[in-house]
Amino acid sequence: MNLQSFSNYFSYLCTQNNYKRGMEIKTAEFTLSAPMVSMCPQDTKPEYAFIGRSNVGKSSLINMLTNHKKLAKTSQTPGKTLLINHFLINREWYLVDLPGYGFAKRSKKEVDRLDQMIRGYILQREQLVNVFVLVDVRLEPQKIDLEFIEWLGMSSVPFAIVFTKADKLTPNKARQAVEAYKKTLMETWEELPPIFLTSAEKRDGRDDVLSYIEQINRELHSGNAPMV
Repeated sequence: MNLQSFSNYFSYLCTQNNYKRGMEIKTAEFTLSAPMVSMCPQDTKPEYAFIGRSNVGKSSLINMLTNHKKLAKTSQTPGKTLLINHFLINREWYLVDLPGYGFAKRSKKEVDRLDQMIRGYILQREQLVNVFVLVDVRLEPQKIDLEFIEWLGMSSVPFAIVFTKADKLTPNKARQAVEAYKKTLMETWEELPPIFLTSAEKRDGRDDVLSYIEQINRELHSGNAPMV
């Protein structure tokens, strides 16, 4: 699916009455950690992957979304996620925690291994429905983020952008930062992907992200959702 068709699909989802109804997280369970895509769970449940630069606040966001303070491990040392981590949500879908990118304190061999693992999962995993790319809202657009977003688009992988740490700025400053990022993207993109502004600290954006996932799941179950 190309970016334009997925953007149109997101617009369709936003018009549905159920989009803003929050998803209730009843269960969130760690399933397994896999070093390669072939060792991921052998079932057909839809998967939603979360990825971003090291220290973007991915673990905190995952814990906030699942309402589970210790589901994803948080650390003062960035780049601790080294495997493909699957969490089964409501026994219906998987939240997938992917290793971060852009952390310099690793050998080239380790960086290449992680890059191969991430790209292998994203390109080969048939159950993958959407990639959520996490971006620190406080920062100017980073080359590594923009390149990763470009690669997703060129690879026809459906994705959304989730801005994190909105509580570190005033609401007005956070909105301005998102708008500035959109302008940067529009320099090379005809259509923008879905965009969410979140704060793990204040739980902002939780309902938006979960409702987005919920609506896609409903469309998948009904057979109306376009396939990747």
